[in-house]
Amino acid sequence: MVKNFVLDTNVLIHDPHAIYSFEDNNIVLPLPVLEELDKLKRRSDSVGRSAREVIRELDKLRTMGDLSKGIKLSSGGSISVMTITDGRREAPEFLFEKYLDNWILAYVLRLGRTSSIPTILVSKDISLRVKASALGILAQDYLTDRSDLASLPTGYRELNQQIEEGQTVDTRENEYIKAVNGYFKVKNKSAKRLSIDQSTVVWGISPLNEQQLFAMDALLDDEVNLVTLVGIAGTGKTLITLACALEKTLKEKKYKKIIVTRALIPMGKDVGYLPGSLEEKLEPWMQPVMDNLEFLFDCVQMSLKEFLKREIMELSALSFIRGRSIPDQYIIVDEAQNLTPHEVKTILTRAGKDTKIVLLGDPYQIDTPYLDKDSNGLVYAASKLIGDPLVAHITLTKGERSKLATLAAERL
Repeated sequence: MVKNFVLDTNVLIHDPHAIYSFEDNNIVLPLPVLEELDKLKRRSDSVGRSAREVIRELDKLRTMGDLSKGIKLSSGGSISVMTITDGRREAPEFLFEKYLDNWILAYVLRLGRTSSIPTILVSKDISLRVKASALGILAQDYLTDRSDLASLPTGYRELNQQIEEGQTVDTRENEYIKAVNGYFKVKNKSAKRLSIDQSTVVWGISPLNEQQLFAMDALLDDEVNLVTLVGIAGTGKTLITLACALEKTLKEKKYKKIIVTRALIPMGKDVGYLPGSLEEKLEPWMQPVMDNLEFLFDCVQMSLKEFLKREIMELSALSFIRGRSIPDQYIIVDEAQNLTPHEVKTILTRAGKDTKIVLLGDPYQIDTPYLDKDSNGLVYAASKLIGDPLVAHITLTKGERSKLATLAAERL
């Protein structure tokens, strides 16, 4: 049955092309949503870019018909902008004292009362969905780009049998196997013994468990262009990724440069709002990376300060990655769980020839509003791309930072 889907602003910011994701159903945008998009378009961050992209798309559609009456979409559905002036009678008066967003509820109530087909509110805002339910409104999250962290493969398995080099194994591409006689990786359905083991030293460190061993192999594999590492705090994701990046760039000369970037989320503002030069602005965000670098350079008894002067490593805000074509570089995206699927796609499409990208993060530590463990860009990319010859995924569960850190991550 065809349905009316009323979209909240945050859905369009999360995915600027969301209007094309509802097949042959009717998409309804309340006028307050356009008002919010108009306010957000002035921002210089990813939210502002998404708002501008949505507005441009709506302007393109506007030339094809009348948005107030509805315009047919290529998906078979339609899109329209709804306007009401007497919405207060649709919902309790107190809803309109503070929040413009609550007008959306009035629009949904009006549409539900006047339409003969089911009407559903789609919002990334949990609070708005709860309020909608309290008013008898059907409400749901935006489901198109959601994944399921619980069903995401770990990237490795244990077989209680011997495996021979070159043996055919029916499993995913770039999946790791712990067999009775050693460790293997499956490429083109063929088992290949790992060239490294737990005694291997990479930039002064060795893998402390099998999961780190598998991750290191993927991080050092020139045939793997994308590695996704999912794990709780203290599993060594950032440390081993930096070690492998330094090994491949400085020792093996495979890449010209290392780019390390993170989503600038916790303070709620982009770097432009902070005082100082770009390097000074990034310093608080990049301190966890610097802590790991200091440890690694101590391991090999080299000067980190002298290394940074050589400009082989670039610490960059994600907003400066957009629009670039980046060849022959090792790109590390830390805290990737704070990115939307749309933002991750933007980053991956920046990869130039012979560039390797590593997405790493903890899906249970998300600071971005409207994202959760199943809808973030890290889990989305891992779920959609796992099994491709260019991609390797490893889930790390064993904490190695300290016994206390592992205890806290597991129980708190």
